[in-house]
Amino acid sequence: MIEKNPNATAAALLCGSMSAAAMIGVYIFQYGFGYMPCEMCIWQRWPHGVSIVFGLGGGVLMLLGFIPQSWRRCIAIAAIIAIAISGLIGIYHAGVEWKFLPGPTRCTGASFTPGPTADFKPFHFVPCDEAAWRLLGISLAGYNALLSLATAFIAARLLLKRTAS
Repeated sequence: MIEKNPNATAAALLCGSMSAAAMIGVYIFQYGFGYMPCEMCIWQRWPHGVSIVFGLGGGVLMLLGFIPQSWRRCIAIAAIIAIAISGLIGIYHAGVEWKFLPGPTRCTGASFTPGPTADFKPFHFVPCDEAAWRLLGISLAGYNALLSLATAFIAARLLLKRTAS
């Protein structure tokens, strides 16, 4: 079977692969290095999960011919939107970390408390408004924003690109 819309498949797979790589990375930070995620970090993970399902799952099903041609573009768009949402949440989270934006009161500022029975001794725990880790001045939320939005932009351009008939 000849692929009629290879750009939709490529766009979906790009988003799903980037989201999978991001999730592997954060789990390495969490379980390998003991950096516990804050609430806003978890918010960023949910859209990556959606992007993995639509991007990788849908992309593989497209490659195998199980997805009708009429659905392929919609599946790719869903993966693009999901990864873009994670990037937008990353911008918000980075803004909270830099104190440019107010964050949720339950995980930022002086009112933050991890709970009476919480025992975080094996982990380096930080509230939402403190970056747990930075490289070149950019936090994980910032890198998520940069990489997720760049991936969404590239995938959208790929999806909009006309294929030779």
